[in-house]
Amino acid sequence: MKHACQHLCEKFQVAMDVLAKPWNGLIIATLEEGALRFGEIGERLDAISDRMLSSRLKELEALGLVVRRVLPGPPVRVEYELTDAGRGFGEVAQAISRWGERLAVSAARGGGVKRGARAARAAR
Repeated sequence: MKHACQHLCEKFQVAMDVLAKPWNGLIIATLEEGALRFGEIGERLDAISDRMLSSRLKELEALGLVVRRVLPGPPVRVEYELTDAGRGFGEVAQAISRWGERLAVSAARGGGVKRGARAARAAR
C-alpha cells in the first residue's frame, strides 16, 4: 500500500492502489468479457501502447487478478483471463458507471467542477 490514510479502511486503500494506476481498471473491465489474447485487448483499448499493456498485465498477474495462459499450437497462443478475485471488479465497475452518470449530470449543470469537495459534502 503506497498511501496510508488512517481514517480509511486498509482494504479500500489496497483496491485504490490497483485502480489508481492508469489503464488497470480499463484492462480489468475489458477482460470481464472473457479470455482475450494480447492483441484483442490492445484493439479494445486502442490508445494503450503494447509496452504499457504488457507491463500492466504482468502487474495484474502478480497481484492475482489476471492469469496468463499459454495455449498449445501451432501456432502457440497466449490469452489472459480474470481470476475469481479479478472478476469481483464487475460490481465495482457498475458502481463506478452509476457514479459517472451522476458526475456527468452534475458537470452538465455546472456544479461538479466549481464546487469544492467540502461544499459538495455539505450539500448532501
